[in-house]
Amino acid sequence: MGNQGHSYESMRVLKEWIDDGAIGDVTEVHAWTDRPVGGDPWSDFAQMARPKDTPPVPETLDWDLWLGPVPFRPYHPEYLPMKWRAWLEFGTGPLGDMGCHILDPAFWALELGPPKTVQATSTHFQPEVASETFPRASIVRYEFPARGARPPVKLTWYDGRLLPPIPEELEPGRALPGSGALLIGSKGKILHGSHGADGVRLIPEARMKEYTRPPKTLRRITGTHEADWIRACKEGPGGTPPCSPFEYGGALTEMVLLGVLAIRLKDQRLEWDSASLRFTNNEKANELLHIRYRDGWTL
Repeated sequence: MGNQGHSYESMRVLKEWIDDGAIGDVTEVHAWTDRPVGGDPWSDFAQMARPKDTPPVPETLDWDLWLGPVPFRPYHPEYLPMKWRAWLEFGTGPLGDMGCHILDPAFWALELGPPKTVQATSTHFQPEVASETFPRASIVRYEFPARGARPPVKLTWYDGRLLPPIPEELEPGRALPGSGALLIGSKGKILHGSHGADGVRLIPEARMKEYTRPPKTLRRITGTHEADWIRACKEGPGGTPPCSPFEYGGALTEMVLLGVLAIRLKDQRLEWDSASLRFTNNEKANELLHIRYRDGWTL
């Protein structure tokens, strides 16, 4: 999976600290991103209804192929190259954009697996906009069941530059990172930044300085995330798998996309049965699990 942070040293450090009991039993996670809904970190997406004008398609773009299986619509620069993430038919909003990076550390370290429930609340001010784009800001709440000796976990996601409450352990003048996560345990808290648990630290810093780090027990990645995948391909079935194989990437994607779907059905508590890949309490949500392909596209 293209969650390149999964190959970072900090990912392994975080899991080794969790397994070492650095903050005890983790029961709560808060994660957030400052990435705008359109996906372009350098500009905000001005929410709008579907454009009505039809500018010419650039000569370098095969518009029909770019659209893929979704219903046809005329080309417009409001869709690409970056803003496609904001449109319901093309992208998955900030959660789908950044969840695979920011939620990856906690998902792996806590061995979360599929959630039991998911629900979301969000902004949206105009019906014609809500039917076309993801909201400017969302809060998504997941509940994960116990996993063996690990207790249940409540995970809350924030986007649109919303943030969780500032932890009391954070020193005065020290801000939360623009994107990151806070893991809350029975014995303390861990704060990290975006991809691959960047800047992972126990808080406050005094707690970090007194912590005796455990030995390294997890395989480290030599070279890049992509190089590790190529190595695994060359080694074949009998070799060491890549650090983020399909079995892991698929499970992480399932968790993230359930939150994306909850945003589309905001203010509803959805109960998920991963074994059957269906919601047990909402048929409208089940209808959104698959899209209808236009003529000429099949799977």
